Parts: sequence; C-alpha cells; structure tokens
Amino acid sequence: MSDIHLVFLQGMPSPFFKRVGEELAAKNYRVTRINLCVGDWLFWPGPHGVSYRGRYADWPEFISNFFDQNKVTDLVLLGEQRRYHKEAVLIAQQRGIRVTVNDFGYLRPDWITLEQDGMGANSHFPRDPKEILKRSVGVPTADLVQRYHDSSFGMARADLLYNFANLLLGVLYPHYRRSDHRAHTLVYTLTSARHLALTRIRRNRNRRKVQEIGGSNVRYFILPLQLDHDFQIVAYSPFKGMGEVIRLVLESFSRAAGSDVRLVIKVHPWDAGLVNWARTARRIADEFGVAGRVDYLDGGSLDELVRNAAGMVTVNSTSGLHALQVGCPVKLLGQAVYDIAGLTFQGALDSFWDAKSAPDSELLHAYINLMAATIQIRGVFFGEPGCTAAVAAAIQKLEGGFLNG
Repeated sequence: MSDIHLVFLQGMPSPFFKRVGEELAAKNYRVTRINLCVGDWLFWPGPHGVSYRGRYADWPEFISNFFDQNKVTDLVLLGEQRRYHKEAVLIAQQRGIRVTVNDFGYLRPDWITLEQDGMGANSHFPRDPKEILKRSVGVPTADLVQRYHDSSFGMARADLLYNFANLLLGVLYPHYRRSDHRAHTLVYTLTSARHLALTRIRRNRNRRKVQEIGGSNVRYFILPLQLDHDFQIVAYSPFKGMGEVIRLVLESFSRAAGSDVRLVIKVHPWDAGLVNWARTARRIADEFGVAGRVDYLDGGSLDELVRNAAGMVTVNSTSGLHALQVGCPVKLLGQAVYDIAGLTFQGALDSFWDAKSAPDSELLHAYINLMAATIQIRGVFFGEPGCTAAVAAAIQKLEGGFLNG
C-alpha cells in the first residue's frame, strides 16, 4: 500500500470523482471520500466513504483530527471557496498536505481544470508575460478542436437528484449546511424550469437578433452576465451581484461610449430567472439615457456575438478567455487568472469604449498552450466518452506530477 493517502471532498454530481478515486485505489493508493450530505453519498457510496454528520462549527476540529490520525498527504475537491472546503484547504496547507482543486475548465468547451491550491485569483498560474513566454518554450500547440460533448440533460438531472436528495433525506445528515450560495432547492428548481421554458420559446427570436446584431455595421460591446451565486462573483469580485455590475457598466457606457456604439447585455445560459434582468437592465439604461442603444438577450449564441464585437466587458467569466482567442478585446472588472497585461485591457473602463487594441497573439498562443499542458485536462463531467477520457487524464496528471511532485 502506498504512503500516499488522498481525501476527496465534494465534487461535481458526476461519476468523475468516484471513478478517479476507485482507479487510484486499484493502484494501491489509500483513498477516502468524506461525504457531507446525502447527495455526496449518492454519487460515491461504497467502502471508501466516511460520513461527517456533525455541525458546521465542529468541522475544522473534525477535519484537523482526520488529517492527523490518518496521515493524509493529499486533498482533492471541487473549488476551494465552498463552505467546508475553505476550512479544509487552510488546515491542509498548514500541515503541508497537497491540495488539488477541480472545476469546469478555463478553456472551452471540453476541458476540466485540475490545479494545485486554488483557482481564479488563487491560481499559481503565472501572470507575468515574460514568465509565460519563457515557460511555454517547447510546449506543444494545444489542440482546441472539440473532441467531447457534455450532456446538458445529464448535468441537469444529476443536479436535481443531488439537491432533492438533500432536501428529502436531509435528516440523515441533519446539520449539513449547503456549500454553495444558491437559493432554496424548490425555489431554484421552479424558477429555472420557467426560465428554461421561456428561453426555448424565444429561441428563434434570439437567434435572429444575434444574426441581426452581428451582421450589422454598428460597433457594439458585449456584457455577458454571470450568476450571482457563482464563486467567481462571491469570492473573486468586488460586487454583491450582477445588478451592481449592470449599473457600473451602463453608467460608464453612457458617459464615455460614442453615440453610435451599442451595448449587448446577455443573460447567462444557466440563469435561474430569480431576477428579471431584462427589466433591471432597461430601468438602469433609462436612468442613464441610453435605453435606445442597449440590447438585452436571454438566449442566442455568445460565440457568434463575440466574433463581430468591438469588445467584451466581464467580471471574470471564462467567456472572456474565449473572446480573446478570436481577437476580441476584453475588460475585466474582477479577478481572473487571465487578467494579464498584453491579453486584457488594463486601463479604466471609461477608456475601453474607444480602445481598439487586440490581445497580443504571441502571448495568447503561449498562454493557451501552457495552460492546456499544465492545469487543464481534456474531457467532460457528464457525457461519454468525455468522462472516461477525463478520468484517464486526471489519473495521469495526478501520478505524473501532483502526487509525486
């Protein structure tokens, strides 16, 4: 039996973590999964599981003792900002335990992030352009052609199963506190279903609107909305929610953008419809006198919009990284792993509306190649054969570097 002992905390509601853990166990690594709720158990039952049913306030003491008593060497989890995870990461790092963080990929659409200690603002990925160029020498060119397709239906089904299991069978883990910042499961599910139905009804209208905007000769910018409960907003931005972002951007747009420039505000595809963003955007646009120059979309292809846009303003969405890849200038309002001089616009927001500087193509090429070779693996969480590919890539990454580093 190896001296390496990996502890897995919460992951995606997907077979991914379970399969990675079982394959590592088959290679004689010690593996433990700590389940915090019924949803966790559903996606990883079996002999490697340990249940924590105590209070959240007692979690730090429990995980500290578990690390010490079981000679844990590695901690693997979904995002370092989730409740329970933040405490576990801090305690692990104090003990010299390696932390591997997992989530959807920075690259799109069939990549997964696997990096040490943290993501976003906590990522160790280099920010210095010279360092990126230096480290990328000899790194192969990343193949960004899509190989795998994730399953939106599979993801939605798994999410419902996970959350309703916690709702209906929560008595089995009576002190569990949700680790994310989403609304109550019943509210979130009902509003999400309504929003999805309305989006499908408006699909053709949104498609035509995207084509109309992209095919026009009008100069336009894009503001893709993110999710209020996403840790990208909660942990890595100065904003309490997207309402503040819309106000900030529209105020700057009204003050500094030319009268012939338009702004397209596009809702996140996973938005639950808890807030009427169209009404919010129109109200604020009216307040600043730019309602006639602002378009709002609750659907349509963001990729198609980006191809012809003069620029994108985003808090820190990974869609900004994709925009850079097609030469679209990007202004960030929050913290992001790709906020690097030469890639994103570094000036004030008011100056961005007239800026025409595209990202440095050599630096971007080096950045993408280095990222794909180090902190990204190929695959998806919810579809096959992409999940199988991701499991194999994760094992290779862990054994090739993280576990033996």
